[in-house]
Amino acid sequence: MEKEFLEAQSELNDPSLFVNRELSLLEFQRRLLDEAKDERNPLLERVKFLAILGSNLDEFFMVRISGVRKQVEANISELSIDGMTPRDQLAAMRKFASELFKEAHTCLTKKLMPKLDKAGIHVMEYGKLTKPQKEKVDDYFREMVYPVLTPLALDPGHPFPHISNLSLSLAIVIRDPKGTERFARLKVPDTLPRLVPIKRSSGGERKDGTIPRHHYFVWLEQVIAANIELLFPGMHVVSVHPFRTIRDADVEIQEIEADDLLETMQQSIRRRKFGSVVQITVNESMPGDIRELLVDNLEAKPNDIAVQANPLGLASLWQLYKSVEKHELKYTPYTPKIAKPLKNLESTEDFFAAIRQQNIMVHHPYISFSSVVDFLNTAARDPHVLAIKQTLYRVGGNSPIVESLLEASERGKQVAVLVELKARFDEESNIGWARKLEQAGVHVVYGLMGLKTHCKIGLVVRQEGEGIRRYVHLGTGNYNAVTANLYEDLGMFTADETIGTDATDLFNFLTGYSAQQSYRKLLVAPVCLRDKFESLILREIEHAKNGKEARLIFKANAIVDPRIIQLLYRASQAGVKVDLIIRGVCCLRPGIKGISENIRVISVVGRYLEHSRIYYFFNDGAEEIYLGSADLMSRNLNRRVEVAFPIEDPAHIRHIRDTVLDAYLQENARARFMQSDGSYVRNQVKDKLTVDIQELLISEYRGKRG
Repeated sequence: MEKEFLEAQSELNDPSLFVNRELSLLEFQRRLLDEAKDERNPLLERVKFLAILGSNLDEFFMVRISGVRKQVEANISELSIDGMTPRDQLAAMRKFASELFKEAHTCLTKKLMPKLDKAGIHVMEYGKLTKPQKEKVDDYFREMVYPVLTPLALDPGHPFPHISNLSLSLAIVIRDPKGTERFARLKVPDTLPRLVPIKRSSGGERKDGTIPRHHYFVWLEQVIAANIELLFPGMHVVSVHPFRTIRDADVEIQEIEADDLLETMQQSIRRRKFGSVVQITVNESMPGDIRELLVDNLEAKPNDIAVQANPLGLASLWQLYKSVEKHELKYTPYTPKIAKPLKNLESTEDFFAAIRQQNIMVHHPYISFSSVVDFLNTAARDPHVLAIKQTLYRVGGNSPIVESLLEASERGKQVAVLVELKARFDEESNIGWARKLEQAGVHVVYGLMGLKTHCKIGLVVRQEGEGIRRYVHLGTGNYNAVTANLYEDLGMFTADETIGTDATDLFNFLTGYSAQQSYRKLLVAPVCLRDKFESLILREIEHAKNGKEARLIFKANAIVDPRIIQLLYRASQAGVKVDLIIRGVCCLRPGIKGISENIRVISVVGRYLEHSRIYYFFNDGAEEIYLGSADLMSRNLNRRVEVAFPIEDPAHIRHIRDTVLDAYLQENARARFMQSDGSYVRNQVKDKLTVDIQELLISEYRGKRG
């Protein structure tokens, strides 16, 4: 295997064959922006895509730009796989991100705001409010906002205050009675709505006799600025300028030196709030001397200043989407169905009997995630269940999964849970759940040294007769009941003895000192998943060389790993037809003559976040399919605990291949096709039936699984 790979590596290591990872990630953000521009989407859904874009770009600066900037500051000159220096990458990333910000603000102000206004959703400038509206807003300021505000002066007795990550502030210049100008900073409180709702009013009667309901909002920072004099009695306010800070959140965890990982993670979360500033966004009207003051006191660099139009921070648009109940401006609601084998069960015995009878596949959000919750609820309450073992990566708040595990422990079951504390931006939530589980007597482990545990697996051990039987749930997505309604994922319930044995071995590896190096059916990273996938690709290459039909279809969130990319190039050169359905980052370049002519890369962005990982190998007609938690990235294959599991039931193989994957390959409504330069273009539908994969699957499951 290694010899064959090195042969491929020597032939296919030219930097021009790879797309820069960071720029590819920004290309995905551009596709989100395209959805905000797309008039086929309901209006408030377009607003939501802008909010997602804003949140993603915040994270991009906190993690990706901060990481590359640290390389520049450390004078690291090592080239990325595509041949760029860290300095080149940083410049290109900032330029690309700046373009996205400008396009997003243009989309908001020129496209969406006028349409929102026509639809009765008015985001007002304070200066354009009517007198009654101003009175209401000013009353709100005095009653709700003023008591929360804390202006902080800057002088020898008042050092420059700490400004937390993602905080919106006002830079205020005031003049005292003696004519001396001073500076103060005021944080816009994030405990209050950024968009202040003004009391709804009824519009004029329409011709059809209906009365539209109008929603009015004004930005909180404008309300504060308009009433700022109340905070500085006896002073004259010269000017007020909003600014927003983004800090480095890519905190390194020194696990090797950690005596207590839980305490170490808590310390790292605290450090994140004080990370170095990577961007200060300001309005064009902010004068140069105030910009310099911010740069100096925040220990930033002049090029960390980014000039943007209002609003600073597009993620706040989520509030508009969530607070306005105009269902005609959102996607038609879809109620997930219950998988047929799990419908109308009358007892816990029936639930387990259904799984014993057949492997049961679930496809979220088309099939309800409630079956996963029911699986654990049933196990918690069943008197014959002896033990439950579970991995948790991102579970969110108010988790029914965790509640089931707590109940199981209270009922005397042996419960062991691996809570991954290093799940970025979910650390604090996971620490809280870990403590709550521990207090209930659950055996909690926090992951393995040097590895993130990203696999999605639950194991139930049940006494049946004189023996035990193991029931397993495996999935591609997190055990999060909220995101399961928004993320597309696949899962399977099984009582397969071999998979059950593998699951036991895996949990022994996760919780103890097991050095398990082989599994029977499961593919586990970093133990054997990479080697197996590489061998399966090489097998397709051999089939093609022998004149047989050869086919690979991979659906994942990202493909970055150089070894896998080079093997796929070799597969294309050998004549293997390769279809890659990659939602986000793709460092492979399709369509290069002599290299990747047989590779097609498709990205689908729609109402649901494409999240499942499906790996299909034609295998001369004896098709093999693996589902799993791992993307094709070096971190997933080498530095995370991941699990891929085989789909062996012929009916499930046919469903995934013919109903799911084939539909993705025919997608012509939401699909973008990657070009060899790393850009994406939409499929031009001409005289063809429109195939919208997500709408098609809604219809499919509504008709056949309900």
